[in-house]
Amino acid sequence: MSLSQEQILEIDKNHIWHPYSSINSTQELYAVESCSGVSIRLKDGRELIDGMASWWSMIHGYNHPELNQAIHRQLESTAHVMFGGLTHEPAAQLAQTLVEISPRDLEQVFFCDSGSVAVEVALKMAVQYWHAKGLPQKHKILSLRSGYHGDTFGAMSVCDPETGMHQLFNGVLAEQLFSEAPGCKFDQPWDDRYIQDIQQQLEQHHQQLAAVILEPIVQGAGGMRFYSPEYLRRVKQLCAHFDVLLIADEIATGFGRAGKLFACEFADISPDILCLGKALTGGYLTLAATLCTNAVAETICAGEAGCFMHGPTFMANPLACAVANKSIELLLKSPWQEKIRDIEKGLRGGLAPCSELQSVADVRCLGAIGVVEMKEPVDMARITPAFVQQGVWVRPFGTRVYVMPPYCITTEQLTTLTDAIFQVLSHH
Repeated sequence: MSLSQEQILEIDKNHIWHPYSSINSTQELYAVESCSGVSIRLKDGRELIDGMASWWSMIHGYNHPELNQAIHRQLESTAHVMFGGLTHEPAAQLAQTLVEISPRDLEQVFFCDSGSVAVEVALKMAVQYWHAKGLPQKHKILSLRSGYHGDTFGAMSVCDPETGMHQLFNGVLAEQLFSEAPGCKFDQPWDDRYIQDIQQQLEQHHQQLAAVILEPIVQGAGGMRFYSPEYLRRVKQLCAHFDVLLIADEIATGFGRAGKLFACEFADISPDILCLGKALTGGYLTLAATLCTNAVAETICAGEAGCFMHGPTFMANPLACAVANKSIELLLKSPWQEKIRDIEKGLRGGLAPCSELQSVADVRCLGAIGVVEMKEPVDMARITPAFVQQGVWVRPFGTRVYVMPPYCITTEQLTTLTDAIFQVLSHH
């Protein structure tokens, strides 16, 4: 027997703890009936245009027939099997594809459960790499302020320690090093002063640094900031000069979101370690991957442990790998670059009026990412219902009202979305 909207909300109120929320929260919740395309249908009959692509992952939209079919077909064979000592076709296909389409020299693929775990894996790879080289003192990580890399303990340790979401855990987390957030906007003329701080950090601390970790071009949940490809290019050069690994966290930007298949392509660089997640499965199932060079993998496996010390229970889940294969296939055979350009054009034009509002500090767009930065943090209890009343689903955080819609959004739907943002912010 299906539950009514009232029953769902009552159970939720009594027993379910939502992300970044209090069990005592009075914020309104919305029960979902179904989803299709870019629309979320609520139990009460209202339909919302999803501006968030389910936290940036549902790039092809909901209930896609080919993605559905991929899961059904795999389900008839194997829903799951342990990955220790066994392998299977969906994982092999996916690994081969990721090696082919990712930045050059990334030849080894480690499958994991989520974006945060992909970062954990990357950090462990970096530390174990230097331990295997007889340099265990190189175990610190240099990260960027305004960065965000996940919610598990290792990932939290490389998020911004002050403006990030995890400052409560300072003193408990591993102590890492931090450089200034990139000061150069995406299309801003280059000045060498933008690289001075991270250069000084590397000069001073390279003997204890295992890696630099950063989000290429787009700093996501730490501030939705876009920075110059030249900064990324220079960091890659500095890491090579000071013999420090470079970890690129492309969990948010991978698979076309910023306008390139991977954001590293803006600077034509390849990291030593690459983290992928979110859109990997088209938003259908949780799956992530950490890729690395042969040099990193071979060094780790030649070390004292003789293997990499990590192994998730649901590693390379066949259902997730199967739908990831189909999602990547759909993306690559589509005119996705044209779609992203059209979305960027629509976001720029549709959000431009927001820059005239006194409450707005900045409006910026890159690829299928649109950001309206407010001067003051938004009131979530007020602004979320206001967006729902306008027929859209937008989930701001802090001072940032942002959208990352599915790539299949139409011009009309995108206009509805941007018009709603302007209307709500005009009265917020």
